[in-house]
Amino acid sequence: MKQTFGKNERLCSHRVIGRLFQRGSADVHTFYLFPFRVLYIYDTETPPPFPQLLFSVSKRQFKKAVDRNLVKRRCREAYRLNKAALVSLPAESRPAYIAFLYIAKEISTFDVIETAMKQSVNRLLKLPSALRKNQNQ
Repeated sequence: MKQTFGKNERLCSHRVIGRLFQRGSADVHTFYLFPFRVLYIYDTETPPPFPQLLFSVSKRQFKKAVDRNLVKRRCREAYRLNKAALVSLPAESRPAYIAFLYIAKEISTFDVIETAMKQSVNRLLKLPSALRKNQNQ
């Protein structure tokens, strides 16, 4: 498998992004793993061939676009290097849409971001089977 992060893996749909950030929705699941807040949705009807991701960095925390872009670039690179396990899961048992929100107040090194990304991917792999069954019904 190629270690790329192409257009088909980026979450661009305004409708899906709206679903991800809708407050009080039963479809959206979340967990915190510093420096990320991870939101994800299962799509049992028409899952995309790859999980589609969104990376977000707060403009309030990082005023300069250069800093926001640096953090997003590091996050994308960390995911690109560690996505193989997540992509190898069957499409029905993995989250279809995932958002990584960077919540730290300062720019983290790539090592810190990569460690957190590995832990986040592992946590997405080990989601309870009861959660998956609820989504299939």
